[in-house]
Amino acid sequence: MTMVAHPPDRVGPSAIVHVAPGPHLQDAAFTTRRMMADVLVGLAPVMAAAVAVFGWFAVMQVGICGLACLAAEYLFHTVMRRKPATLGDLSAVVTGAILGLSLPWSAPWYVGVIGSFAAIGFGKVVFGGLGMNLFNPAMVGRAFVMISFSVALGAGAFVLPDAPSVLSQATPLTVGKMTGEVTPLWPLFVGNVNGSLGETSAIACLLGGLWILVRRAGTWDAPLAIVGTVAVLSAGAQLAGIHPSLTVGHHLLGGSLLFGALFIATDPVTSPLTRSGRAVFGILIGLFVMVIRLFSGYPEGVMFAVLLANAMVPLINRWTVPTPLGGPVPGPVQKGGGA
Repeated sequence: MTMVAHPPDRVGPSAIVHVAPGPHLQDAAFTTRRMMADVLVGLAPVMAAAVAVFGWFAVMQVGICGLACLAAEYLFHTVMRRKPATLGDLSAVVTGAILGLSLPWSAPWYVGVIGSFAAIGFGKVVFGGLGMNLFNPAMVGRAFVMISFSVALGAGAFVLPDAPSVLSQATPLTVGKMTGEVTPLWPLFVGNVNGSLGETSAIACLLGGLWILVRRAGTWDAPLAIVGTVAVLSAGAQLAGIHPSLTVGHHLLGGSLLFGALFIATDPVTSPLTRSGRAVFGILIGLFVMVIRLFSGYPEGVMFAVLLANAMVPLINRWTVPTPLGGPVPGPVQKGGGA
């Protein structure tokens, strides 16, 4: 606000008040490219664990998805005659990496290609491009191929003949849910179990997720809410005798819970704007995950849980509008009447 005094020849002092938005601090180095690069660095421990367990299969799967996402982004932008495809911002590479790490090692190459085109086309471009998509693109692609190729991506995809012994085991959540056998927690923590490429090692997800949070490529609100909700609900389920072989530790360390909480739910575009909104978002994801795991035929539920919560983000943003500094904005003055 600026006050300007008028010359003495004018009658009565007055002031000119300039009203404008307050200044905002901006870090020129905090760009989309830097944020995406930080996510890729955070995914490095997860990728290393996947290579240690699955070898060349992990490299091939993630590489196919990454290249296919880049090709899809360029093709869709060219066909639709939009602004040049921003391949340099690394967003398509991140989508491909997350999609590839969400697939099993045995998925055929065309599953990754089709999933990548669905992720970019249906999950990103149709909404207007980066920053305007409602759903997480990688999860859109994963859901598309999960429904289209249920045999190649179902429980049978993890148990194949003539595969190395570590790769021919059923996933820990499938074993606990279907047979009641208990998987030791240490292999889940280290990563010596079967599953999708990015979900086998809890310690790798934690290390990579910590990097993302430290670098501010994601916030801690949603991950903490997801983990807390799953911990509370899984403890209640165990006390109630619902799949008692799956303890709190199995629900937290098994499956893609940590991978989804730290690398997918932290997506700034498809998560709520406010801190309280992100907490609600995380609680919803945790609730959906446990409902799917406990009461459906799927041993895992992070993918569908994220997409369901993404659909509710516009409502969450409306419900959690913060109060402006100085109190609520007054409504219009009512004409007539009055005391």
